[in-house]
Amino acid sequence: MTRERYFQQLDLLKESVLSLGEMSELMFRDSMEAVIDLNVDLANRTLALETEANKLEERIEVSIFDLLALQQPMASDLRLVVSALKISADLRRIVGLSINIAKIPGKIEGGHIKPLTDTKRMADVTAYMLANSLKAFETRNPELARAAAVRDDEVDKIFYAVWVELLEMMAKDTSIISKATHLLFLIRYLERIADHCCNICESVVYLTTAERVKLN
Repeated sequence: MTRERYFQQLDLLKESVLSLGEMSELMFRDSMEAVIDLNVDLANRTLALETEANKLEERIEVSIFDLLALQQPMASDLRLVVSALKISADLRRIVGLSINIAKIPGKIEGGHIKPLTDTKRMADVTAYMLANSLKAFETRNPELARAAAVRDDEVDKIFYAVWVELLEMMAKDTSIISKATHLLFLIRYLERIADHCCNICESVVYLTTAERVKLN
């Protein structure tokens, strides 16, 4: 019975991490839609999800402490516990960055200073990285994790291009500095979310191969 309880706890831990992953995907997607459309109502609904995300993170922490204190997992099971702890921390930071993104629509009036085509592409690549890093964790697929992390280079290239464009626009027209600054923060948040996705991919590789790698 004790062993059965042990495996149930491991399954619950994995499910809780995936639930937090689903929440982070939802909040990221909706926060970006809110920014692109300057939809304050959608932004506020996204902000309201933070409490639920916090509860999921707390559930993961409790599961991990119970497993470490009462079950003393070994070998691959211990790697699952360690990876779950690290992945949940990265997901919580993605939630926090999505919250930051969701706060932007309420600060911009009168429309954007430029089309957000490049920024949307940056967000689409980041969303791909997040979805596939979580799928790699769920399926224990290190090759998928490595493939998802490779896309970070694309995010970085778009980030630097948009960063330079916005700085040049501000230099030519100081009246747009406030709006441009919010967009600078936006692309920085996206770049950081992509980095956290790389961290998740690294945790998946460690989980499945016991190899510690740096993917970004």
